[in-house]
Amino acid sequence: MSDSQRPAGGGPAADTDVRQPTGLRVTLRALWRVLVVGWQFLPFAVAWARDRKRFVVVGRSRSVSSEDRTRRARRLKSTFLDLGPAFIKLGQMLSTRPDALPREYIDVLAELQDKVPPDPWDEIEPLLERELGGPVAERFDEFDTSPISGASLGQVYEAELDGQRVAVKVLRPDIRERVESDLRVLSTLTPILTSGADPAQAFTLENLTEEFSATIRREMDYAHEARMLREIGDSFADTDDVAIPDVVESHSTDRVVTMSYVDGVKIDDVTRLDEMGVDRERLVQRLEEVYIQMIVEDGRFHADPHPGNLAVQPDGTLVFYDFGMTGRLGARTREQLMEFYVGLATDDVERVMDAFVAMGALDPMADREVMREAFEIVIQQFRGEDISEYRIEQLVGEFESQLYEFPMRLPQDLALVVRVTTVLEGVCRTLDPEFDFIEVITDYVMEQGATDMSGALREEIEETVTRSVRSSVTALPRAEAALDTAARDELVLETLLEDSGGLARQMAIRLLLGIVAAAGIPVAAFLFVTTTIEATALAVAVTGITLGVIGWSFRGQRRAALTTPQFTRHEMRRRREDER
Repeated sequence: MSDSQRPAGGGPAADTDVRQPTGLRVTLRALWRVLVVGWQFLPFAVAWARDRKRFVVVGRSRSVSSEDRTRRARRLKSTFLDLGPAFIKLGQMLSTRPDALPREYIDVLAELQDKVPPDPWDEIEPLLERELGGPVAERFDEFDTSPISGASLGQVYEAELDGQRVAVKVLRPDIRERVESDLRVLSTLTPILTSGADPAQAFTLENLTEEFSATIRREMDYAHEARMLREIGDSFADTDDVAIPDVVESHSTDRVVTMSYVDGVKIDDVTRLDEMGVDRERLVQRLEEVYIQMIVEDGRFHADPHPGNLAVQPDGTLVFYDFGMTGRLGARTREQLMEFYVGLATDDVERVMDAFVAMGALDPMADREVMREAFEIVIQQFRGEDISEYRIEQLVGEFESQLYEFPMRLPQDLALVVRVTTVLEGVCRTLDPEFDFIEVITDYVMEQGATDMSGALREEIEETVTRSVRSSVTALPRAEAALDTAARDELVLETLLEDSGGLARQMAIRLLLGIVAAAGIPVAAFLFVTTTIEATALAVAVTGITLGVIGWSFRGQRRAALTTPQFTRHEMRRRREDER
């Protein structure tokens, strides 16, 4: 259905499903965009091919450093900006998917800002009048034609309706046709991208295209945004320190959403907040509590908490804007997310892995022994210490580095949770550098354990804490006793040397061969003086063969030394098989 074919006037139309643009115009634009996008991404394709084969079709693979990946990521970011709204959104989505791209790309693409020059009022006014079923001057008491904010998909205006200030968010003209053309391009290019990728990344990229298409189409459906505004607003209707705009139903459609105007100071304007006397520590604490409630308890959450979408009023009330990007979590996912938090709090690797499998973030057919080793490496640094002492980005960063290497993928709802967590961490640390999100999560887990009807969760956490305290109490006396023993010269150190891979035997053989080779030269000289030339030639041949065998025995080690070790499941499985 084209824009001119949809019902006008808001009301019931706002709750209808939005049909995606079709027709010759979309098809022709998609064909042209294939050429444009293909040309833009040609340098990346060549670089990728040369990484696999130095001369594209022949030669060894190239080693790509972290600096190389960062440089390419910045070029990719610039390319996304040049290609327009759909690719800007794709870059933003990829920045939440550590299972699809290396860490360097994630960091750079996270810088993408969804800001473009606004469309002129001459193009917006006809669309607005068609959607609302009448002239703008008749539908509103006043209307400021200069947008107060703009993004790649829509822009926002300030107006007055029935004596109340309102914000009017309008979808850009023809944006659905442009985005739909680019989505067709992406669906065409995806098989090419996945053909040379590793199986785990190919699986992720295939699903990523479908998830991205659904996400951006939903974001262009303002009826969906209005519904999320109402649902999340209802959850905090009785909360005095949280303000969420109310939807004006009579002036909202699937391309226009009108809502009450809620004023506030940007949450990262620390100077203004201090001038208003806002307690920043309490503000950060409350912000985290609100998001925990939305994600874990309500299952509906605002998924774009950057500073432009969060504001604060003089009394400390939190204001949320722009509900175009939202997430939903089912009861089962929220239950498993809680299991994940408990696994971290209790240092239970098996529980963490089970939660990942249950949430669809880990392939259930993956080798659990290999995955357990990976998770233990990530969590090992936290053992013996209070996990709340570490900032959240350290934990998330460690997990993200493993997500790219192992058979793991994040469903879109969980990817949004990761995005919320990382973006929110930056906002909170701007307000309070000493704030620690892990501590909030741990406190929340403890509170849930305290209110658990069965008491099982509380007992488990208390047992873990008790073990930690007991270890810390007994460790110091034991260490002191060991030092006393050493001071009395009574300390016996027993060392167990493990011959990993027959190393001792190999060294013994090399030593024997070396002795034979070293003796070969004087023996050959002696034979040359005292005997025939044939005996001398035989001695020289034996010496040459012995030296050759010694050199060949070092060949595998030189190759290993020249190869940069990769932390992959294949390498870990090989090591485990060697040990067996």
